[in-house]
Amino acid sequence: MLKIIQIVALLQGLFILFIFYRSRANYRKTTFWLFFGSIVSILLYIIGDDDNNLFIDDADWFLFDSSLFLTFLFLYFKYFNSAKEVFLKRDYLFFLPSMFLFLSETLEMISDGENDFLEIIETLIEFVFLCYLIYILYNLLKTKRTNWILYFVAPIVLILSISYINGLLDLFELAPIVFSSDDDFNSYLLLVVAFLFYFITFYMISKPKELIPNAEVTKYKSSNLTPELIEKYKNALIQIMEKEKLYLDHRLSIHSVSKKLNIPRQYISEVLNLHLNKSFQDFVNEYRVEAFVKNLQNDQHAHFTLFGMATEVGFSSKSSFNATFKKVKGITPTQFRNSIAQKKVIGTE
Repeated sequence: MLKIIQIVALLQGLFILFIFYRSRANYRKTTFWLFFGSIVSILLYIIGDDDNNLFIDDADWFLFDSSLFLTFLFLYFKYFNSAKEVFLKRDYLFFLPSMFLFLSETLEMISDGENDFLEIIETLIEFVFLCYLIYILYNLLKTKRTNWILYFVAPIVLILSISYINGLLDLFELAPIVFSSDDDFNSYLLLVVAFLFYFITFYMISKPKELIPNAEVTKYKSSNLTPELIEKYKNALIQIMEKEKLYLDHRLSIHSVSKKLNIPRQYISEVLNLHLNKSFQDFVNEYRVEAFVKNLQNDQHAHFTLFGMATEVGFSSKSSFNATFKKVKGITPTQFRNSIAQKKVIGTE
């Protein structure tokens, strides 16, 4: 029965992952990929956790434990409450505990037996993951948003915390926290974690703005921008796009525009969100779409594929280009090209 539930959880997770990936254009890039990584790692956790391996009993697939899931979830919450648009390279360091844990497990397998030193190292690393969990819980409690869906994470945090606390208790030869003597109890807890996380993912798919909280209005209430500065910054943003065509750079970020214009990033964000009613990405992508349309109507670009022309104007992802184009123009790039071709045929008749 337990295996059947695990298989159902795995299939459901794969389906949710597929739907979530298809709707990726709706989300802020950094938080999307961190949350996506959380879903992938919990699927790996369902497949091959040491105590709950779906395929091989007592298999020691240490790459499939909860550490990777916790790291992605920790980083997701770290970026969820920040205004950062790009993943910082220094934050890759948060994956080091997982790497050290993998290395320790590998050495333990090679030594073919228990090693007290490695056991201590692993327990200390697990303490780091406990700190990750505490950070997540702290963020949940201190947030001022009434985003009730995030509180579904709290049971996940508590369940996994008990596992790591037991690891610390074992180091000091203290009695662990035991809720049940059932051999399958930990497996059921794992499935509870999975289904709670699936519920969060499903809710975010149906209401994507929950993943990218709109806290901008509250943040701007204390802004010092005058009407004159708002108009000045608005014109500067428009001119730099129209004259210098910064949108052609597929790596363009709000940070680089802020640096080039010497305008604080938060002011650019405020002008776009409150006074132009669009996000930075939408603002840039609209210029890219118009440049694409112009090239499409130019016979000099007739030998280009649609995505080839899209990359010429700054798009780096085919799916993102298609989704953005349809959002701006209401039809797909192919439909738009066909409509242009039909107009040319009618014009020659």
